[in-house]
Amino acid sequence: MSRDYYEILGVARDADDKKIKAAYRKLAKKYHPDTNPDNRTAEQKFKEITEAYEVLSDPEKKKLYDQYGTAAFDGSMGQGPGKGAQAYGWSDFQNGTGRTWTGSFTSGQDMDDILKHIFGELHGAGAGGFGGGFSDAFRGDFGNGSFGGRQADPGGGRDVHADLQVSFEDAALGCDKVLMLSEEGGRRLQVHIPAGIDEGQSIRLKGQGIAGRNGEKGDLFVCIHIRQHPEYERKGQDLYMTASIPYTTAVLGGKAMIDTLYGRVECTIPAGTRCGSTIRLRNKGIVSMKNRNVHGDLYIRIQIDIPQHISEEERKATARLAEIQQGLRRSA
Repeated sequence: MSRDYYEILGVARDADDKKIKAAYRKLAKKYHPDTNPDNRTAEQKFKEITEAYEVLSDPEKKKLYDQYGTAAFDGSMGQGPGKGAQAYGWSDFQNGTGRTWTGSFTSGQDMDDILKHIFGELHGAGAGGFGGGFSDAFRGDFGNGSFGGRQADPGGGRDVHADLQVSFEDAALGCDKVLMLSEEGGRRLQVHIPAGIDEGQSIRLKGQGIAGRNGEKGDLFVCIHIRQHPEYERKGQDLYMTASIPYTTAVLGGKAMIDTLYGRVECTIPAGTRCGSTIRLRNKGIVSMKNRNVHGDLYIRIQIDIPQHISEEERKATARLAEIQQGLRRSA
């Protein structure tokens, strides 16, 4: 990519981590393939913003990028590839959610065979997950250079970065996922998704990356992407939803059953509730990852359900109510 990473995310070069993360979340939500099916333009845009965020969200990568630009990752710095070798830039691994694997390599040895020998194929089991073989993930040669944008120590292991998509409920309530690593005949790896994890946060699996020449393994970083929920909207630890109530309940007050993440609860509707007003249910939002005793709140936006078809008795009663209200206004 020749475009500026800061320009891609729409932030200034002196933007802090909070602004960079906020910009990424906004763009990722807008261009995510799940919300733009069969849209190649949105798919490409999602890949670009994910690549930019991978670099700018990592202090080490960001420092290299600010000093050298993309040359810090494409193998064009220093002495470059040896005789007969070709330099390769960032490579993509498509799994339905955009970029998963990145790297730059400068060697003449076939990379596919080496990666299969070292790590095999990596894919997810159960809901969500990431899939595909290394031969689909990379094109080019494997040798010196950076893997996942991080330069490893000579002979040491390399970190691996991957994306995992989970449901809104799994991210909010926590769950366990099973990943299959077909390394050394295949083995299953259980990953715990902590309750309250947010979009773009990563889980570190120590020692599950790629082994170096000295046998030491890097880490596997799984970046979490959360599918949108049809009813809930998350803002930090708070949740927002819309509920419809009968107009009689809005006028007279009453009770309404509300579906929360933690089950159905009875909500009190005050008399005279207006359309668009908000009712707050305390501690029915997202749990804090730092303190499981702390929850956000659930905010319910009220809509008034106006029936399209009413009985003759209801029509007469409504007409009578209108007459009473007009009389009260004339006498006021």
